[in-house]
Amino acid sequence: MTKQEHGCPLLDDVHRIIADRACSVLSLDVFDTVLWRRVPRPVDVFGLLAPRLRDAGLCPPWVTGATLRRMRIAAEDTARGGRDALGTEVSLFDIWRAMPDGIFGTAPLEQLVEAEMGLERELTVVDLDIAEVVRAARKQDIQVVLVSDTYFTEDQLARLLDRPELGPLDDVRIFRSNQHGADKASGLWEIVLRDLGRSPEQVVHIGDHEIADHEVPGGLGVRTVHYRRLDDACLDVLKREKEPVGRLEDHAPDLDDRYGDFGLTSLRAKAVHSGVPFSTSALDVAWRYGAGVLGPVLTGFAEWAAWKAHEAGTRRLWCSMREGELLSALINRAAEARGWDVVAAPVWLSRFVTSLAGLDPHDTDAVHAFIRTGYRLTVRQALAVLELRPGDVPGVAVELDTVIDNGDIADRVARALTETPHLCNRLAVTVTAVRERMIKSLRAAGALDDPELTLVDLGWGGTIQRQLARALEIARIDARVSGLYLATDDRSERVYLAGLRAEGYLAQAGHPARVARTVTRSPEIVEQCVNALCGSLIGFTEEGEPVLGDASDSPSQNAERRTVQDGVFAFQHMWSRYVAASGGAWPDLARPQAARDRLARILVAALEAPTADEAAVFGNWTHEDNFGSSQVTTLLPADLRPAVPYLSPGDLDDLHMRDSFWPALIAASDTGLGAMARAVADGAIAPEAFDPAGEPYETRLRYRTADDRWHDPIRRRVRINHNGLSFARIDFEHHDTVDISLAIPGRPAIVRVDWIEARVIAGGRRRERVLRWDKPEDFVGLHYADCRYLGGNLMEFDTSYAAVWLPLARRAGTPTVSSAQVTIAFAMLPQSATGLAPRMPVDRMAERAARAARLTGRMREEYRTAGVRGVAAGARRVARRKLGDDR
Repeated sequence: MTKQEHGCPLLDDVHRIIADRACSVLSLDVFDTVLWRRVPRPVDVFGLLAPRLRDAGLCPPWVTGATLRRMRIAAEDTARGGRDALGTEVSLFDIWRAMPDGIFGTAPLEQLVEAEMGLERELTVVDLDIAEVVRAARKQDIQVVLVSDTYFTEDQLARLLDRPELGPLDDVRIFRSNQHGADKASGLWEIVLRDLGRSPEQVVHIGDHEIADHEVPGGLGVRTVHYRRLDDACLDVLKREKEPVGRLEDHAPDLDDRYGDFGLTSLRAKAVHSGVPFSTSALDVAWRYGAGVLGPVLTGFAEWAAWKAHEAGTRRLWCSMREGELLSALINRAAEARGWDVVAAPVWLSRFVTSLAGLDPHDTDAVHAFIRTGYRLTVRQALAVLELRPGDVPGVAVELDTVIDNGDIADRVARALTETPHLCNRLAVTVTAVRERMIKSLRAAGALDDPELTLVDLGWGGTIQRQLARALEIARIDARVSGLYLATDDRSERVYLAGLRAEGYLAQAGHPARVARTVTRSPEIVEQCVNALCGSLIGFTEEGEPVLGDASDSPSQNAERRTVQDGVFAFQHMWSRYVAASGGAWPDLARPQAARDRLARILVAALEAPTADEAAVFGNWTHEDNFGSSQVTTLLPADLRPAVPYLSPGDLDDLHMRDSFWPALIAASDTGLGAMARAVADGAIAPEAFDPAGEPYETRLRYRTADDRWHDPIRRRVRINHNGLSFARIDFEHHDTVDISLAIPGRPAIVRVDWIEARVIAGGRRRERVLRWDKPEDFVGLHYADCRYLGGNLMEFDTSYAAVWLPLARRAGTPTVSSAQVTIAFAMLPQSATGLAPRMPVDRMAERAARAARLTGRMREEYRTAGVRGVAAGARRVARRKLGDDR
């Protein structure tokens, strides 16, 4: 990020004008300029007043925050509307006189007004950037005046402004709308200029309101700075988070009775605006994501981790790489700002290395599970991961280039590695060496100097903590391993069952369910934004130095990631400024539940509903598998882009993690799909709205293996989206699959199949084959069971189990396939299940062509397997059927 002159680039010109003494008067608006409130909207103060009045016995228990807020807004409107010729300017006393009789008992008017004033004093905060401008103006002997549309009296306003950050205000003139009977848009500015005796050009005014502080004084010749608190992009983000932004909208959620929104709304906006203009729109999107979304979330997490350590008397925290570089810096800054004796440092650990270090080489099931953790490793790569040479395991010599994409090949490899004491010992040597090198690295870092090693990580399942604890236990090292995480899901149960402490900031052990589910379903963007700009840890040298894999990131992705991280630090810097300026009185984000709830809502909303701009930037980011595989994918998968018009919100939920690391990013790339997904997430539309009428139906895939056995179906719900289109994606694995059958609609229906795509691993080949059926000639030769080919790309399915067969192995040119991902894009017209509806006319020419194509395909297969004799045998079978001979 380019270096700016002051905390707010918007004020740089004002600082230069003051330094040059190019103005005579500095004029400032008060609210949302000199002072801002720790609530999203000014009217949210009224909601927080209710519990104070109840506690003081000034109002009955049934008056909730939402109730008092509505009453207070209405009372102000009544007071302003009832003054006739006196104008609309009122005082706080006038407003409370308009409150309904009887609710507040015999409480004196002065006591009710004082209660509101006391709360305003607690919730208002001096804008530190404006305070710098005031100090600069005083240094140059430039007159400072305040111009405010307000219902506060002179004494009340003086009380709110009596702050050490602003210094003495004895020489500051204050122009109040209720004092002069006119607001800034209706004559107050003329009064200000007349009383000051200055020409408009001699005045520089800073304020947040577009009309009252910018257009009207600007029209008179005053030089203005529109110091807008929330721009349109910030408002859009707040709306995404279901934060009410209008004065009369719903009661604000997640407000703390004492601290409101903790200043998060204003500080997020200030952090976003603290960035200077960027050279590309992508960098601007990245900055806003860092400063406005991840910045507050990670600042709260870092403050919580530091507080947890401080409370427990733990001086050192260890942040696992690659996230550790950023997290340790955030924790150290948080501890310094709060005065806690806590130090965090990065430490080289990874899920891959700790899993290998804690592996039991004699447990075949454990070895199997470890091998399957890597994505589509070949046998050769799996051996390399285990630091074995092909000759060390002769039992797999003929399958070195076979992809481990199914349980059968994984079983064979696991058994080969553990079937003899010699191989178990050879594997044990590898595991022991990895463990010893890891321990040497931990000792060199100082991570094993204390009885407890507390890890800090983003979290999810706590695998690194659990496997590290196991490795240290095997090595007889008496060190308790604890974990502090942003969030953990239900997989962390294994950590607790191992007797280990693991705490989550936003979610723990899968609760709250929506937070845990959303964050752990789409964690990739958070991980990518936090990661250091390096490859993942794949091992250690003999000296304990880290060995890193190759990084797949492009220069543009690295630039965008750095900008996100700069934005994160910008928010924390903004937060720490206010912590320091408060003298220790600033609220923390570690303990109050309302703070965690608000931050969780920020993160969940960003993951559930990314903007189109965020999708355009982050969708091109890449992810490497990091578990012995060289697999690299983008966050918005290229293979799903053609499927977007066919998807419904439920289809996004059905996608596997490997299909899409961030399903909501797909939705954001299409206006209609994004709107539907948001409506479902908000509860405005039931997911069942996209199901066909009647009972639910399912696309069913069955696969036939070389032993001529059809296996049980794999099912996916059939939905019809906003475009009237449907989508199904089904994965299966079996080492000797020949054909598959697809009951596409799962009910009687006429179906237009736009395309079918099968990505198969055939014959153990490393590279997957992509098979497509999308042209009439592709469909004409298929086998149709209880369904008919109608010509073109139309098919009629007569029953719920009617299916079309796809010869995967024959199409791939191999005897069998071992795994496949099958995607179907289609449209369907449901038909009556009674069978009484009229049937579609058949294209006889297409029917004959289909029959001929099937016969030709069968003859080719028989010739390939048995030569001329096979063709002759097939001809004899056909002849016997024609003659009615079933022998």
